[in-house]
Amino acid sequence: MSLFESIIKRMIDISISTVALITLIPLFIVIIIAIKLSSKGPIFYLQERLGFRRKIFKIIKFRSMYTDAEKNQPLLATKNDTRITSWGKIMRKYRLDELPQFYNVLIGEMSLIGPRPERDFFAKKIIKKAPHYNLIYKVKPGITSWGMVSFGYAENVEEMIQRLAYDLIYLKNISLWFDFRVFILTIFIILQGRGK
Repeated sequence: MSLFESIIKRMIDISISTVALITLIPLFIVIIIAIKLSSKGPIFYLQERLGFRRKIFKIIKFRSMYTDAEKNQPLLATKNDTRITSWGKIMRKYRLDELPQFYNVLIGEMSLIGPRPERDFFAKKIIKKAPHYNLIYKVKPGITSWGMVSFGYAENVEEMIQRLAYDLIYLKNISLWFDFRVFILTIFIILQGRGK
């Protein structure tokens, strides 16, 4: 992106995330109550991810799993995952668990659109098989991405590498128009309940 486009992109990130965090307060309250009623544990789930230039940050999500879901090593969510609460399944279906990430966007750790950030544990596994994965660290990670709307969630490292191909397409063609396209497609996916 040119410097001008980068500035506009950041302004859009700040504007949309600010509006979202304010206007979605009623929905947040409903989600918080449902989380507390569905299972014991905290409302939010913070997890370390690798962001721009591999800088570690804590991504914020509404908790969709039972507490202590990962006791031994990091695991990816799968279809019919027993670690996910009943309300968590609904949140994931419509990607409601991702909404707190507007705060990550507001403070500059993430962007609305960009490759999804991964944990260091999985990033190292991906890089061993696909060294070009390092290219995604040239931009801020996003709440949604071309990889997410084109491929979807990955259940293993092999699928992560397949999704990477779409993220590389985004990096080669990055523009405000491409971001707008991803944004619109994400809305359609959410309305269709195609999350997992």
